[in-house]
Amino acid sequence: MTDMPIHEAETNDYSDLPQRQALILLGSILVVALCGIVYELIIGTVSSYLIGDSVHQFSLTIGFFMFAMGIGSYVSRFIHGNLIQVFIRIELVLAMIGGVCSISLFMLFPFAPWLYQVGMFAFIFTIGFLVGLEIPILTRILSQRSDMRQSLADVLSLDYVGGLIGSVAFPLLLLPSLGLITASFAVGLTNALVALLNVFWLREHLDNPGRMLGYVGLTIGALFAFTLGASRITAYAQDHLYFDQIVWQTQSPYQSLVVTNTWKTDDVRLFIDGHLQFAEVDEYRYHEALVHPVLSWTPGTPENVLILGGGDGLAVREVLRHPSVQRIDLVDLDPEMTRLGQEFGPVRRLNGDSMASDKLHVHNMDAFVYVRETDRRYDRVIIDFPDPHNEALSKLYSIEFYALVHGAMTDDGTLVTQSSSPFATRNTYWTVARTLEEIFPEIVSYQTSVPSFGIWGFHMASKVPGGQLGPLPNGLRALTPETFEASRTFSADLLPTKELEVNSIFNPTIYRRYSEDRGRS
Repeated sequence: MTDMPIHEAETNDYSDLPQRQALILLGSILVVALCGIVYELIIGTVSSYLIGDSVHQFSLTIGFFMFAMGIGSYVSRFIHGNLIQVFIRIELVLAMIGGVCSISLFMLFPFAPWLYQVGMFAFIFTIGFLVGLEIPILTRILSQRSDMRQSLADVLSLDYVGGLIGSVAFPLLLLPSLGLITASFAVGLTNALVALLNVFWLREHLDNPGRMLGYVGLTIGALFAFTLGASRITAYAQDHLYFDQIVWQTQSPYQSLVVTNTWKTDDVRLFIDGHLQFAEVDEYRYHEALVHPVLSWTPGTPENVLILGGGDGLAVREVLRHPSVQRIDLVDLDPEMTRLGQEFGPVRRLNGDSMASDKLHVHNMDAFVYVRETDRRYDRVIIDFPDPHNEALSKLYSIEFYALVHGAMTDDGTLVTQSSSPFATRNTYWTVARTLEEIFPEIVSYQTSVPSFGIWGFHMASKVPGGQLGPLPNGLRALTPETFEASRTFSADLLPTKELEVNSIFNPTIYRRYSEDRGRS
């Protein structure tokens, strides 16, 4: 086969394409890349919310998306004819499939995990395949009016810039302002508008511009209607995701917050990224076990208390039962979480308006940064973070973090940390103890039953060994000295199943233990 310029092998000749039309195609490349990376981030985020294990989900999404792009790029070599028309058609198909990917995944999840996995990989592969088709096709069009070296440089540079814009815009703008479902509709609409722009400016290259304009109009109309009805569609999807009535929800830059209520029993529940955080019917069992043993622990009388997490105010409510406490510093990264505890009526009713206490000082910042930078020293520290189901949370269970907390405590200080379930995630639970043992001379492990979660575990760690449980506040509904003493005894099926390592930022063993534990449960 003799070598020939690529434009001589194409059915249509684009060598005389005006500069203005070439700029439209170059701009399309940037938007195609932007939309492609956002679809990828949307699918990875939905999977992280619904399934957990964000590293695993994003790794699969990125890997299969790139693989599908490679397949699409390979298949593009067999496409000939009117390449501009082919590009516009691909853009319309991509707009519809990408636009509905988020809502479709939310709707698939309640039916069966395997069905969700099938849908997830189908969307990843299809969107990646279509994006992979588009870039080579646009490159072939542009290469006919300039040499291949310049065309590749222009296409690839704009492809990378579009990827950067999309990856920055998603967490900073699209997710917090639009949410996952509306964002996918809006990005699909962006793809459709790119198709419209190409139909308008390159209409003389189309076989039937009127028909193509009709296809574009139908696609834009459908996606625009989806975007306008996104709130209702989102509510419908969430009604299928949560069993109870949703009464409050928001998407912050950090997480999805949803409050539900069962009207018949008045059972308010909080979900973060789809994971239950508390249920009104039994949250007192959890928070009494979390707060009162550490505040009643001797030696020392608690005056300055640090709460890490707990932006709902329920732990603060229990701390305020201790009259010796003079100051409470609450550190929660998400302002929306603390706003929920401060302003939303049903949660305020539960926390007894504790977030309005004069003793409370709220800090919306990273807990790791706070304990590293604070000059205050605390008699008691209460750590109430979600389970370490992703790499970002695992650092808050690390030896480095506990060393910083140790430095922020008084000489007779004691901390407590929620530590997941010693039944469902037993090796995770005992990894927390193993890590604390490297820093503190005494560790007290105990567990309690919380019907909404099952058996739940905690660890106390003291700078001074030999502590004892002092008097508990009056009016507790579940915790007594006798039940606390019994809670320190663990049956055989709650003990670790292997030798455990210290969890470190540099070696996040707790994240691996949690993934293993959840895989067995």
